[in-house]
Amino acid sequence: MKKIHTYVLKQWPFYLFALVSMFIAIGLDMLYPQVTKIIVNEVLVSKDMERLPGLLMIIVLCGIGRCVFGYLKEITFDRTGSTIGSEMRKDLFGHIQGLSVDYFDKTNTGELMARVKDDIDRLWSVLGYVGMLVIEVVVHVSSVLYCMFNLNFKLTFFPLACMIACGIVAVIMEKKLDKIYEDISEENAVLTTIAEENLSGVRTVKAFAREEFEIKKFLSHNSRYYELNMRQAKAWVRYFPFFQFVSAMLPVCTTILGGIEVLSGNMDIGSLFAYVEYSRNCTWPMQMVGWLTNDVSSAIASKKKLDKIVNQFSNMTEPENPVILDEVRGEVSFEHVSFSIEDKEILKDITFTIPQGKTLGIMGATGAGKSTIVTLMQRFYDPTKGVVRIDGTDIKEMSFKQVRGSNAVVMQDVFLFSDTIAENIKMGKRHNTSMAEIKGAASFAQASDFIEEMENTYDTVIGERGVGLSGGQKQRISIARAIAKKCPILVMDDSTSALDMETEREIQKELEQMKGTTKIIIAHRISAVRHADEIIYLKDGQIAERGTHEELLAKKGLYYETYKVQYGDMALAIAAKNC
Repeated sequence: MKKIHTYVLKQWPFYLFALVSMFIAIGLDMLYPQVTKIIVNEVLVSKDMERLPGLLMIIVLCGIGRCVFGYLKEITFDRTGSTIGSEMRKDLFGHIQGLSVDYFDKTNTGELMARVKDDIDRLWSVLGYVGMLVIEVVVHVSSVLYCMFNLNFKLTFFPLACMIACGIVAVIMEKKLDKIYEDISEENAVLTTIAEENLSGVRTVKAFAREEFEIKKFLSHNSRYYELNMRQAKAWVRYFPFFQFVSAMLPVCTTILGGIEVLSGNMDIGSLFAYVEYSRNCTWPMQMVGWLTNDVSSAIASKKKLDKIVNQFSNMTEPENPVILDEVRGEVSFEHVSFSIEDKEILKDITFTIPQGKTLGIMGATGAGKSTIVTLMQRFYDPTKGVVRIDGTDIKEMSFKQVRGSNAVVMQDVFLFSDTIAENIKMGKRHNTSMAEIKGAASFAQASDFIEEMENTYDTVIGERGVGLSGGQKQRISIARAIAKKCPILVMDDSTSALDMETEREIQKELEQMKGTTKIIIAHRISAVRHADEIIYLKDGQIAERGTHEELLAKKGLYYETYKVQYGDMALAIAAKNC
């Protein structure tokens, strides 16, 4: 996301047109009292009725011109503000997408939603309609004061003093509102986060009968948000009556003071009419000052919040001249890889090589570091020590696109988008996947039967995060999505945990037929990895055991104990006999 002035300068022709329209409209506003002055002095006082039709026509033309240029001014400012707001939101979203995974580990989704939507909207407003009014107030007041000074120099010091007083009050109000709006922005992000979490996890909330607790938690933050908005309203209301009082009294006072000037012979009656009309032109800017200060303060607070995101940079960077492999064959190697986060060691001295087309099985207890291997392969993080290579090339020397494009990953946490089944399956290659390939991938994942039983088959729109599907159905669509991507490396991170044994066995058969694809299968079930060319067993972030299924059983270590738990002593006896 660029600096705000960059967006403004990009739209300068439209801003210039809007400003010219504004100046013409204000000029017509300034002309109207002068025509009134002539009508009073030369038509009513001097009885020169012949000039009346022409003067009335000027007033009509001023009104028409004011409407036309006022419309052009407002529509151009609105259009320009909308364009800038749209570009800012696009750039901010792109910037967020470019941040590394560790940023999302410590930032709430609700906070980012509030920044992308609400805070951009406030800047959008200031760069459009509100910004237009701020400029118009300044230009209008300056023009009115100039005309009033020309009519009566001494008398103008009174409205000038009133405007200065309004300006001082507006500055005081802005300082009080600034801190309040920062707090409102923060609480808005918290409230959005709580709502987003509860709506996404509504089934979990209901399953644990936590509705009352979650409602109380939401209401506590809602009350805080209410209190902050009331503080903002009270701060505004405390000062706004002052603006209303000054704007109401100014025309009355100028009429009285101007009448004294007329009686003293220092001012003619036509000038008094014009002067009072100009003083009425001062009232609406004074009434707007409070509201504009309110909106500008809100936008300033939002900009501070957005700057915090904009000033975040990804810890993961591509080399300026990345190595581009002509073709990724699929050989993967970890060379003495260690990885730590905040002094917590997750992986320690991991070394293995998977030749092209071979299969590596990874097992271990929860928290042993199995999924971390996947994140390092995807280069979501860089190793603390050691090197991860694809086809002999350090992935830090490659582009993100080629590294991540060469991997098809079935994630442990299945995420499906609120879209059709077909769109979810072809997500990896949206524009290059035919319907036949989608159906082939679904058949591979043993998903075609239940998909084709649906009323709209592959055009069935599934709910948010796959709502409406069972855990096994979601996993099978996720597997189909990875297969449809057709990458040289396939990673399955505990991707069959929700499947029955028969379906898992069918998918295993399909995987064995993928001769040219390098496969990494992470699982808790031995059935998922037993046919792998090599199996590594992780414990506390280290490789505790490695070998084939038969070799690990013969060692009678951790893998053997896991097998015994999952299959029992009888299966062990049979396995020992087969060995």
